[in-house]
Amino acid sequence: MSSVMTAREIGGVAVPEVPTQLFIGGEWRDAANDATFDVVAPAYEQHLATVAAAGAEDVDAAVRAARAQSDGGAWAQLTPADRGLLLFRLADLIERDIELLATLEGFDVGRPAYEPRLVDLPNVVDVFRHFAGWADKIEGRWITPLPFFGQQRQAYTIREPVGVVGAITAWNAPTLIAAWKLAPALAAGNTLVLKPAEDAPLSTLHLAKLIEEAGFPAGVVNVIPGLGATAGAALVAHPGVDKVSFTGSPEVGREVGIQAARDFKRVTLELGGKSPQIILADADPAAVVPGVAIGLWANQGEVCAAGTRILVARERYDDVVAGLADAARAVSLGDPFDAGTTMGALINARQLDRVTGYIAQGREQGAELVAGGERPERPGYFVQPTIFAGGDADIGIARDEIFGPVGLVRSFDDVDDAIAQANDTRYGLAAYVWTRDISKAHQVAARVRAGSVWINGGAPPDPRTPWGGMRSSGVGRELGWAGIEANTEEKTVTLTL
Repeated sequence: MSSVMTAREIGGVAVPEVPTQLFIGGEWRDAANDATFDVVAPAYEQHLATVAAAGAEDVDAAVRAARAQSDGGAWAQLTPADRGLLLFRLADLIERDIELLATLEGFDVGRPAYEPRLVDLPNVVDVFRHFAGWADKIEGRWITPLPFFGQQRQAYTIREPVGVVGAITAWNAPTLIAAWKLAPALAAGNTLVLKPAEDAPLSTLHLAKLIEEAGFPAGVVNVIPGLGATAGAALVAHPGVDKVSFTGSPEVGREVGIQAARDFKRVTLELGGKSPQIILADADPAAVVPGVAIGLWANQGEVCAAGTRILVARERYDDVVAGLADAARAVSLGDPFDAGTTMGALINARQLDRVTGYIAQGREQGAELVAGGERPERPGYFVQPTIFAGGDADIGIARDEIFGPVGLVRSFDDVDDAIAQANDTRYGLAAYVWTRDISKAHQVAARVRAGSVWINGGAPPDPRTPWGGMRSSGVGRELGWAGIEANTEEKTVTLTL
């Protein structure tokens, strides 16, 4: 197959040329069995690319290439400062290509291209620069143990790379999630085999090209697009992988964790959520509704931290419902590259069926549909932003992660009731609190069971702060110093004096 996509246009916009092969050991190659899969542009329902599909043989080659660099290769011999310089160089190249990467995500994910251009990709650059700075600052500890049979002792710890990291990313924010896995692992001295989601692999393939251009030794990062059941499963099961970092659904994450446990592999699992947005009685609905809407509908609601459970003080309930209904009607569905578009398409036909199925279920189970809920008459996997109100606490749209632009507004009587409803979920990734009372904000944040709590606004996780969830939202943390800890093993050395 051709090593790059053929230059062409879709919807009057030029599709950037991108490698479509596997990137293993510093070489671009077809799959060993010549297998491929097709990528569809969701906003147009048109063929976007044909990409090499890695199989078990390719996964093995990628892991061996990563292992060779980890076990005494050129990468293992680099000083930490030199690793940091490579990460800084990669950040500069990503910054140079932000427009190209945003275009790829507009086509590949179906989201408005301004979102990755203004939000995700600057954050990606920041992630790589942040962890580039950590590369030569990863230190151990000095400890004085108790004497042993009268002999004095001293001890110290060393943080060493885990080894080979198998990373599997999701399709909703492919470049950003790849950065969360690559940057801390590389700063800590690990090597990686990265499998992008089959629905949106193109920006990650361009990222591999930039890794090559930055001058990373061949085999430090290997990118193997392919199907989850084939390439993903083989990567998780491979005995040469020391750690698995997975972002995706709880159902798949559970299987990843079970398989990894068989070989005692380290795991980091980020598995989604059903995040509450708590609007206290002192909040001004007119002031908070725009932010609540963004937290609900950004990236078509295909966000693991989307605030799809809107819990409102009873005295503010009617105003918030009306405000969100107006906000839903003001959303402009359309082409990712049209200036007026504020919401794009869902990722594929299967996800469209899932979201519309939940909308139908919400109607059937007694929630009031106050806005949206329909498919527009146009090509693409579009669905209107949708607001339900009321309904029982255990209906599907109140409990399940829909991963689409569907929100449910329910009321609460007091703060205790709000906390009880917020915590009545199997998830625990994120939560949002809207209030003008800073004391109440801290009290509520302390009582909500979630890995991250935003007060009066949300944003992509800052690379300086840990990111991850509780319960079915996952295991472990990415980003911040926690990201370094998650990608290192701590060795203790004890001296008898």
